[in-house]
Amino acid sequence: MSLRNKTLFITGASRGIGKAIALRAARDGANVVIAAKTTEPHPKLEGTIYTAAAAVVAAGGKALPCVVDIRHEDQVLAAVAQAVATFGGIDILVNNASAISLTGTLETPMKRYDLMHHVNTRGTYLCSQAALPHLLKAENPHVLNLSPPLNMEARWFGPHVAYTMAKFGMSLCVLGMAEEFRPRGVAFNALWPRTTIATAAVQNLLGGDEMVRHSRTPEIMADAAYAIFAKPATECTGNFFVDEDLLRAEGVTDFARYAVDPSLDLYPDFFV
Repeated sequence: MSLRNKTLFITGASRGIGKAIALRAARDGANVVIAAKTTEPHPKLEGTIYTAAAAVVAAGGKALPCVVDIRHEDQVLAAVAQAVATFGGIDILVNNASAISLTGTLETPMKRYDLMHHVNTRGTYLCSQAALPHLLKAENPHVLNLSPPLNMEARWFGPHVAYTMAKFGMSLCVLGMAEEFRPRGVAFNALWPRTTIATAAVQNLLGGDEMVRHSRTPEIMADAAYAIFAKPATECTGNFFVDEDLLRAEGVTDFARYAVDPSLDLYPDFFV
């Protein structure tokens, strides 16, 4: 299987997991639409849509950087139209963009609540809706949401109910859209990490350098996503994959290479 000449539309691909998925596809010679907000360097956030696009080209792919805030329908529709005009269609959509705030009910301002729900749940729904007319024309169309298994245990809601609701909204899109579009051959799956991943969110919001050292690199998620894209869309849909479990099933045995510091124990991620 190769993603050569396939077009991936990835939200939030200027850094982290989204960028890693973009680079993994680029090694095959894929076309990658970098749909994200960051156009200027940020003191705490590495990368812009332009540096990510340059990295995609350097890795062997073609890139289209698009300034997109997925809360705004006009920006999403414009980016999808630009992607189709540039590359002729869309084969894979990765709903990666997300907002996080691990705060309790009394500590979560409604502005932050709205941000998480507009980006996570509504943004995923909007991007899926916008890309679907083109995915329906693709040869092996996949939609991948970076969201957790629907684990309805109270312990995942109590400490940060607003964030959990927003992330589970992305997973509910998988549950419903997989069933809705199963007869039409578009796959909808979710992917979530077994451990924390060394991203800007972990660095800046969750645990700083110490948590990063106990994390895996985004490349494990990229390799897991690549394995999903390789599967026939008609046979692989409606799944809630966990990166390590999926890669073990694919025959991977060496996971030490994904560790930021192989000498340290890994921290488990939320929801698994």
